[in-house]
Amino acid sequence: MKGNEALAEAAMRAGCKCFFGYPITPQTELAAYMAKRMQKNGGVFLQAESEIAAINMVLGAASTGVRAMTSSSSPGISLKSEGISYIAGSDLPCVIINVERGGPGLGGIQPSQADYWQATKGLAHGDFHLLVYAPASVQEMVDMVVKAFDKADTYRMPAMILADGLLGQMMEPVVFPEIEQKAHDKSSWAANGHKGQREHHIINSLYLTPEELERTVVERFAKYDTIKQTETDAECYLTEDADIVVCAFGATARVVKSAVNEARDMGIKVGMFRPKTVWPFPVKELQEASKNATKLLSVEMSMGQMIDDIKLALNCSKPVEFFGRTGGVIPTPAEVLAKIKAMGGNE
Repeated sequence: MKGNEALAEAAMRAGCKCFFGYPITPQTELAAYMAKRMQKNGGVFLQAESEIAAINMVLGAASTGVRAMTSSSSPGISLKSEGISYIAGSDLPCVIINVERGGPGLGGIQPSQADYWQATKGLAHGDFHLLVYAPASVQEMVDMVVKAFDKADTYRMPAMILADGLLGQMMEPVVFPEIEQKAHDKSSWAANGHKGQREHHIINSLYLTPEELERTVVERFAKYDTIKQTETDAECYLTEDADIVVCAFGATARVVKSAVNEARDMGIKVGMFRPKTVWPFPVKELQEASKNATKLLSVEMSMGQMIDDIKLALNCSKPVEFFGRTGGVIPTPAEVLAKIKAMGGNE
């Protein structure tokens, strides 16, 4: 299946009942697939009048306890940012898909990873985080959508799939797992009609008393600390004896793995570290993967947005170099190999 369509199918199988979106390249096939299939699967598809309207519809649907989702690409996610902050401030679960394209501004429609900072550091106003998953294949996009819905419900917070135009448009074999939906009791907060049998549930992110707002934010960050300890995930490839560890996420990691294999054939001890969760960043996993390395390299489809997370994970104890392409240009294995050779003294 094409990546965008696989995302949509996986979301429906994971129990998504409401999809609100707006077309933008390179994720439009996801919305088109939902338009064809959601009603047949007992759900609601609605193309909103704008990205801003779509995310606020997600807020409304999520407040009733149903599984709700939206998707867009980079400029569209920016438009959704205020609504995402409202969702986080209301402690509501939902899933947001970002099939990234080049920027800033309208940029281009080719693949990019330049929304890393946006997703992990500053998606919108206020103190909050999203769970952010970074798939590297169509199969992983399927698996991560299922996981994102589940974890969003577990922690009552938004979850994002940070993909890119390359993954959204490529076609690969995919297997849809048998999904046993976990029961999440939403009876204590969902605003889905009280029928005179319980107290009213109010979904709100407005706190006029500073002390009350501070208390809710501090409680939320205690939850984030738990997530940092329990929800990180990463792939370590040939890192056990690596002198150089190349860090890459998403589709770029596929390019890096090819370069790593070629470098190994040349006798260069190099491995790859791929974060599957970019928030929370897999700190412990990177520390273990790079314990024998003397230097690290970050390869990205951006100007180097993941470098700070790598340095912070290692307490700046080892040098971190960078190679990247941006603007929609995809790095090649040959380019990455040349950088590895230069770092290894084999120019």
